[in-house]
Amino acid sequence: MQLPDFLFRPSPEAIRLTGHRIGLQHVVDFYNQGFSAEMLLEQFPSLPLALIHKVIAFYLENQAEVDAYVASTATPEGAIPSASPN
Repeated sequence: MQLPDFLFRPSPEAIRLTGHRIGLQHVVDFYNQGFSAEMLLEQFPSLPLALIHKVIAFYLENQAEVDAYVASTATPEGAIPSASPN
C-alpha cells in the first residue's frame, strides 16, 4: 500500500500519522465505531481536523488494504500485549 505524506511506517508492522504517535488503526477503529471527524478530534485533540479528514478519505479510498492492515494489528480479545518480547 502506497502511503501519502501524512502517514508513515516507523516499522514494517506499524503505520502512524506523520508527526504524531497515533496509529492509523486507532483512527480507523473509532471511525468504524461510528465516530465522525469532529468526534475523532475530541478523542485526539492534538490532530488537526483537516488531517483527520485526510486520514478518513485515505481509509475510504483504500478500505480493503487498510482493513487488512488493521486486522493484522489486532490483538486477540482478552489478550494482554507483552511490554517486551522475550
